[in-house]
Amino acid sequence: MKKGTNARRVREIGFLGAGNMAGALVKGLLATKRRRARDLWASDAEPRQIAKLARAHGIGRAPDNATLARDSAIVVLAVKPQVMSAVLEEIRPHVTRRHLLVSIAAGIATSRLEAELGGRVRVVRAMPNTPALVGEGMTVVVRGAYATAADERRAADLFGGVGAVARARDERLMDAVTGLSGSGPAYVYRFAEGLVAGAVAEGLSEAEARRLTYQTLRGAAAMLQQTGRPPEELRAMVSSPGGTTLAGLGALDERGFAAAAAAAVAAATRRGRELGRG
Repeated sequence: MKKGTNARRVREIGFLGAGNMAGALVKGLLATKRRRARDLWASDAEPRQIAKLARAHGIGRAPDNATLARDSAIVVLAVKPQVMSAVLEEIRPHVTRRHLLVSIAAGIATSRLEAELGGRVRVVRAMPNTPALVGEGMTVVVRGAYATAADERRAADLFGGVGAVARARDERLMDAVTGLSGSGPAYVYRFAEGLVAGAVAEGLSEAEARRLTYQTLRGAAAMLQQTGRPPEELRAMVSSPGGTTLAGLGALDERGFAAAAAAAVAAATRRGRELGRG
């Protein structure tokens, strides 16, 4: 910017919302050197939240959502679905075709974002999950009607610093993505709770039960990823006739464990669709 001019500084990425996921993305972008702190800034309705994020990573603080939208090349919509319409109304006068909007709000279709922002707006929708907070996230992205393949690649790059990234072939699948990988970590945590409780009931200390449970889950996930074998095949490998594993699996089957897991994905998928309808 030249001295004596009133030109505004445009930052590359603005995070509209400074919660946990925004913090994870900022951390990942900086840790992997994809971006510099001076290229990033954020806004949030809660002053303490934005102050915490700015202090932790040295990024800028936008005075309000409208200014952030106006003066960012990429705007990451990191607010809850329930407040999205109000936020879009606030920033709508400042969004142009030069902007790329990346939304991580569950259930909200790109067509709705485009309509509420005034039409031909470049939008990419993304569904990350909370393991992004430790660099092990799973994010799926899909572009809207007016975004380009290059826009989709730029959005995917944002999430590459916090885990794996995939592209959806059809946006209608994003609610299922939300029900599986978006909500899925909570299902695993619930399973972990049950394993710990069962081990404690059988005499292990809680600390011992937690240690064994966490490493068992980590090892099982590594087996799935590294061997490439389907889960039913790996399950059969450790299910000796008359053995302990089959006894445990039998107890799970009696209580409808697999059906309950599938029902969890279905219920979360339905809720994603409901959130999208507003």
